[in-house]
Amino acid sequence: MKKVQTKLTCMFLFFVVLLLVACGSESNNHSGGDLGESGGTLNVALDAPPPTLDQPTSTAVSARDTSRLIFEGLLTTDSNHQPVPMLAESVDTDDNQTYLFKLREGISFHNGDKMTAEDVVASMERWMEKSTVTGNIFDDATWTAEDDTTVILELASPSPLTLDTLASAKQAAAIMPKDIVESAPPEGVEEYIGTGPFEFTEWKQDQYILFTKFDDYKSVDAEPDGLSGKKEALVDEIYIHIVPDTSTRVNGLLTGEYDFAFGIPYDTYDQLENDPSFDTILTPAANELMGFNNVEGISANLEFREIVNMAIDANEVMMAAFPNEEFYWLDSGYMDVNIENWASTAGSEYYNQNDKEKAKQMLEDIGYDNEEFHVMTTRDYDHHYNAGVVIQEQLKEIGINAVLDVYDWPTVLDKQGNEFDEWDAYMTSASTVSTPPQLIALSPVWGATVNDDYAVEQIQDIEGAESLEEAQEIWDDFQLYLWEESLPMVHLGGYNSLYAKSEHVSEIKTSSGPIFWNVTVSE
Repeated sequence: MKKVQTKLTCMFLFFVVLLLVACGSESNNHSGGDLGESGGTLNVALDAPPPTLDQPTSTAVSARDTSRLIFEGLLTTDSNHQPVPMLAESVDTDDNQTYLFKLREGISFHNGDKMTAEDVVASMERWMEKSTVTGNIFDDATWTAEDDTTVILELASPSPLTLDTLASAKQAAAIMPKDIVESAPPEGVEEYIGTGPFEFTEWKQDQYILFTKFDDYKSVDAEPDGLSGKKEALVDEIYIHIVPDTSTRVNGLLTGEYDFAFGIPYDTYDQLENDPSFDTILTPAANELMGFNNVEGISANLEFREIVNMAIDANEVMMAAFPNEEFYWLDSGYMDVNIENWASTAGSEYYNQNDKEKAKQMLEDIGYDNEEFHVMTTRDYDHHYNAGVVIQEQLKEIGINAVLDVYDWPTVLDKQGNEFDEWDAYMTSASTVSTPPQLIALSPVWGATVNDDYAVEQIQDIEGAESLEEAQEIWDDFQLYLWEESLPMVHLGGYNSLYAKSEHVSEIKTSSGPIFWNVTVSE
């Protein structure tokens, strides 16, 4: 059998941490102390409440970034987004169809039970049912417990994308106790019990979620790398405060109420960057794009979509949305440029053409008669609104009667998915995923944006390729097709999320969101 992921090489990482002295029992207070020990409280301000902590069931970024404290999967990803073992000690395959997972021994759940192959099988069967990242790869797949520490996955058809999908941070394949999985109602598990370095303690709705250190956590002995490697709970508890108001999050960070904050507005970057009491953190987050209505209306005409694409100055749009060149980058790829296996330049000649004179001529050639072109956006996300404003101006410059329709974000999503007669395009973003089939923007269920049977076939071909190299070639051809013959959307570029932390918090790594293990807090 060919070894796809070898057993993790044992490497010891010695941490020098700050002892944190206890300052009281209130959740807002830090504990601190002498150098060499850990403890205390990490207070985090989250910008949006997670709908659930049941990892496989939610695509919400807030669910991903919080639930990872308590749940782990067989595999995870390193800093290069490559799949590596986590609860699996190793995984072998010789045909990309049958996979043998050898489990790490002595792993305890937060309820004290030892993890067995039966727990893994139950969890993976539920993940296949609930998660949307599985695509067609896991259709009719079976999981079997060969013994207490060995699990076999048998796919109906081979796929080189199997391990990348299993390791995905989005709707992650969380391992839970079998009895909790089997007793879960359709709306989700009723207890959040995993194997991670922190355990779920309390959720006070619209106020906070409390996680506490899991004393019996058994870490991998390998250097931390992305989401992989050694994990240590170096604080006693983590309060995830639900703070949707931006000014409250920023002010709370400045006053010391919070140690770390999500969703820092870009216009406060310079202030925080120049204040030695705080550190800013930029991390790749998503691609900004404008999706077209391919089903009805003026944008159902490919020639019109090509004219819009011809006229857009992507750099001007991205600068308006993310007003600092450190916040964004120009890129034509549908996949995040940081996902090295799938970053593609195919079709880049159609990206950011910014030829307004040619666009005007093309508009005249199709007999455009001043029809309204409705672009939906929202003020709930400043970057979507600002990008929409600039695109409207650019299209008016070439003679398109562009109308900006501003709604709250839930309304945008509802109209995009159901009311196809009320919009022609809309501003959105595509968060980072590990393989092209996970791109919801290419799914036929994604509103009216992708109206293309060929796209469905290409995704299936990528999933069923005989090798990763063949899958990559198919993806290159498919991305070229999307730019050249389909144009379901205009990709504008990638952008970073902005976080900030107090100087009292040790370095916080990011990989598909911030990581709160291996982190200390001091006075």
